[in-house]
Amino acid sequence: QVQLVESGGGLVQAGGSLRLSCTLSRPTFSNYAMGWFRQAPGKERGFVTTISMSFGSAYYADSVKGRFTISRDSAKNTVYLHVNGLNPVDTLVYYCAAGDLVTPSALSSGDEYDYWGQGTQVTVSA
Repeated sequence: QVQLVESGGGLVQAGGSLRLSCTLSRPTFSNYAMGWFRQAPGKERGFVTTISMSFGSAYYADSVKGRFTISRDSAKNTVYLHVNGLNPVDTLVYYCAAGDLVTPSALSSGDEYDYWGQGTQVTVSA
């Protein structure tokens, strides 16, 4: 069955770094995108970044540009999120997502993605 499995979250000091990983098992499509969203309690899930697994083009939310980096290993159906310069406002649950035929003009919308990971908690202490 298709699954998205995330790992890499945890507790880190302000200014520190983490690497989140997400693997898509048994993909049923060859041209797809994988990305990251994040969510605080009582808030809507927000876009962080996404990447084309076929072409490598990546897009970022303005709030994370210069601090977060997305990368891919297409052979392993895996995407990574390197989070740097963390501060307490980054304390959120991070969700991996995957979808085929993602519309370029709507790539920041969660509605474009078909599969979601279980979420991994990132906590940043001052």
